[in-house]
Amino acid sequence: MRSAFRKYLILPKLIRLSRAAPKDRAVAWDRYWEGIARTGSRSEVLWDSGTDHEVLGYHEVLKRHFDPGLPVVDVGCGHGGFSRALAAFYPRVLGVDVSGHAVARAREEAAGIHNVSYLERDMTQPGAGAGLREPGDANVFIRGVLHVLDRADQAALMENMLELVGVRGTVFLAETNFQGNPVEYVSHLGASLRNIPAPLELAIRKLPMPGRFGPEELARAVPADRWSVLEDGSATIETNPMTDALGDSLVPGYFAVLRKRQ
Repeated sequence: MRSAFRKYLILPKLIRLSRAAPKDRAVAWDRYWEGIARTGSRSEVLWDSGTDHEVLGYHEVLKRHFDPGLPVVDVGCGHGGFSRALAAFYPRVLGVDVSGHAVARAREEAAGIHNVSYLERDMTQPGAGAGLREPGDANVFIRGVLHVLDRADQAALMENMLELVGVRGTVFLAETNFQGNPVEYVSHLGASLRNIPAPLELAIRKLPMPGRFGPEELARAVPADRWSVLEDGSATIETNPMTDALGDSLVPGYFAVLRKRQ
């Protein structure tokens, strides 16, 4: 029993570290990306596994539901790793992120890939979907965004997705759905009383506390009279392997495929 509660001795340190995170979400994300020096191999980014393994694991689901002739909008693209992987299968990919520093890095890392572009935009703001799908409908890829938004912003994001998908487009989302509390979550990612891996500590210090997003959260964020759920199920979110000395850098997740009700 004592060993089970030992992990909670880290709680004061987590509280102390998290106090420094800006309260404004857009400011927090931009400052976070401004300070990132490395992505990919030996990445400083918590959720950057450095490979395309996760996105390729979604490929069969995407093939079942995405119209292959439509462009893809990658919402919350960060440094653009998923956008670049998706560009191998779709005619055009547009990565969108709230952070201008993330967008600048994504553009740099996509140099030479001619069907990928990036845009700074907060997709929770009214009308943010306008103009992104011209001259037609678009598919939407969302990975690891909704679980870091509050309920109001989740609803606002999904409202903008209605504008993006039009008649033919589809939304694919994959989100962290870890069922434990924050102490259990950071412990799962390799934190202990002696050590917090650097990418994890950076996220705790710089970013708002994340939540989880599964079927219950989807039901609240996605009105059943406006969206149809075509497919959903469990997913595996791959994180930076540097965050876990045991090598188990996999986080339980959830995916769903949505289409606008006509």
